[in-house]
Amino acid sequence: MDTLLEDLKSYTTNPISILDTAIPIQEYVSLNLSKDNEELLGLDITDYAVCQNYIDSVLKDKQGLIAYGGYLEERNLYNDKEGFTSSTKPIRNIHLGIDYWCNALTKVIVPVKGMVHSFKNNNVIGDYGPTIILKHVLCNHTFYTLYGHLSVDSLDGLFINKEFKAGDTIGRLGTPDINVNYAPHLHFQIIRNLEGNIGDYPGVCAKEQLSFYQENCPDPNILLKLK
Repeated sequence: MDTLLEDLKSYTTNPISILDTAIPIQEYVSLNLSKDNEELLGLDITDYAVCQNYIDSVLKDKQGLIAYGGYLEERNLYNDKEGFTSSTKPIRNIHLGIDYWCNALTKVIVPVKGMVHSFKNNNVIGDYGPTIILKHVLCNHTFYTLYGHLSVDSLDGLFINKEFKAGDTIGRLGTPDINVNYAPHLHFQIIRNLEGNIGDYPGVCAKEQLSFYQENCPDPNILLKLK
């Protein structure tokens, strides 16, 4: 039995808001950005404006305010980004967290008590932009949560071991120029072992690496419980 997963599952029976708590849970709607989504055929999803237009159409159709999804999705979103499609390394296109797509500057909420492990502005095209990693201890299990694609001012006033309570605001969503060429969204990822990384951790992997990363980065919805 995987006791960390059991503890994440039993943390609460209710869905947890990861963005502005003024937005009801009912306004979260599912989004499919996988390469198997036929609606994306013919769309240059790597263009953040094209991606945003598609997300807006999904939100309108489903009458929602936040579009979410992406855990273990195999995506074409990274096809134009160096470092994901290197000719000398396996192609990385399997997403390891859940993305929450919403308006820039929307508040990002801490789902479970933790403290700052590290933070960094990963400002290379295709990366996270401003990023915060929290360390958590839950029922004697240590794990980490990563918050990527934030606004620059989300890093203001941070310091190692700064504490956040569940429900606190940790930052805001960045604009495309700040979150390095993506439509505004939060990348949220649970990580067992950071493997020595500081302010960064892979959010996308290759098929050849999937077994390891699926174990090391469990489905965030086990904790957040969004249907």
